[in-house]
Amino acid sequence: MASAFATFPDGRSLGLRLDTLIRLRWLAVAGQTLSILVVYLLLGFPLPLAPCLAVVGLSVVLNILLRVRFPVARRLSDVAAGPLLAYDVLQLTALLYLTGGLNNPFALLFLAPVMISATALSWTTTVLLGVFAVFCAGIVGLWHQPLPWIGPSEPELPNLFLAGTWVALSVAIGFIGLHSWRVAEEARELADALAATELVLAREQHLSQLDGLAAAAAHELGTPLATIALVVKEMERSCPPDDPHSEDIVLLRDQVRRCRDILQKLTSLGSGDAPFDRMPLSLLLEEVVGPHRDFGITIAVHLPEDRTDEPVMDRNPGLIYGLGNLVENAVDFAESRVELEARWTTTRMEITVSDDGPGFSPEVSDRIGQPYVTSRARDRQEADEESGLGLGFFIAKTLLERTGASLWVENRPAPAHGAQVRISWMRNAVALDS
Repeated sequence: MASAFATFPDGRSLGLRLDTLIRLRWLAVAGQTLSILVVYLLLGFPLPLAPCLAVVGLSVVLNILLRVRFPVARRLSDVAAGPLLAYDVLQLTALLYLTGGLNNPFALLFLAPVMISATALSWTTTVLLGVFAVFCAGIVGLWHQPLPWIGPSEPELPNLFLAGTWVALSVAIGFIGLHSWRVAEEARELADALAATELVLAREQHLSQLDGLAAAAAHELGTPLATIALVVKEMERSCPPDDPHSEDIVLLRDQVRRCRDILQKLTSLGSGDAPFDRMPLSLLLEEVVGPHRDFGITIAVHLPEDRTDEPVMDRNPGLIYGLGNLVENAVDFAESRVELEARWTTTRMEITVSDDGPGFSPEVSDRIGQPYVTSRARDRQEADEESGLGLGFFIAKTLLERTGASLWVENRPAPAHGAQVRISWMRNAVALDS
């Protein structure tokens, strides 16, 4: 059976299902009708039958209207569910007014709407509903019709006793409402934590599978890449210096060498423990952007003027690969310029990668970082010979998060245009000088 209450992934309540509220009100209508008929017909108490049934009939009409007007699977926000629960409080107040007020033992039913709100709605709505229920209980405690009774005289409870009943009811509404809300909130937090854990595990499983695929790809691509390198070398030897294709052959040779370097990185992402394999952040950024400077795009690295406390970092291959992938994406989409800005304090370190390209398209901006979601436009994919699978940013994001980073992806604010990715670490997570 589906739960009546649920939350968004970020923890916000999805609200109360309309079907749940309608079913609970039908249950209340059945209980109220049965109680009225038993008191009037079986016990013979002088009950104002017609007004009581009319009040119950209002709930029947409201339920029918809600069932016809809205889909029952609809979830109600606090703005919609709060007034409907307040109506239930008012309806109960009207019945108690006709049947003795706080002398009527069914006054305890004021707790029901407040508990429903506490388990499904926000704390603010629950508090407002609880205050409204306490106010209505006080009203029927002061003004009400006589309690239906058989005998020479109806029972008259002392005013002090009725005041004590109102105080006890108010305390019960406050305590039980708070307790129910706290228990429901802990259940929501646990559900959110489990959902987040499942998401992280799924992403780690994707990355683990890609680790194996990367090793297999590196092995399988080694032989054809060596053949290509050999052919390019022979072409370079046989090509005269003034041949118009000589520059293309040199570029092809450089790209083959770059492919070899990438395959070596794929097979050594877990290493990086050499004794002297550490460097300041500025040198690490230069190593990241170096392979991408020969594509006609200006890459600028901005560092603080005061670099006395510059972080010294381990040469982590995963971190270098992740940053390099972000820079490569920025170069692919930039019109003329890519900028890297590094900032640090004694506790945090932050790197921002931005470009002057078209930015992230609206249809994928909320899903960037998920596997097989690419930021390349469809027309660009059809025009190019190669199109991304949407794995590069996912792998880079996951590798950087393994180092303790948090990533924010957004478009640059106007009047600038382009995309920017902000990566932030606690300094003691990556810097060896902390």
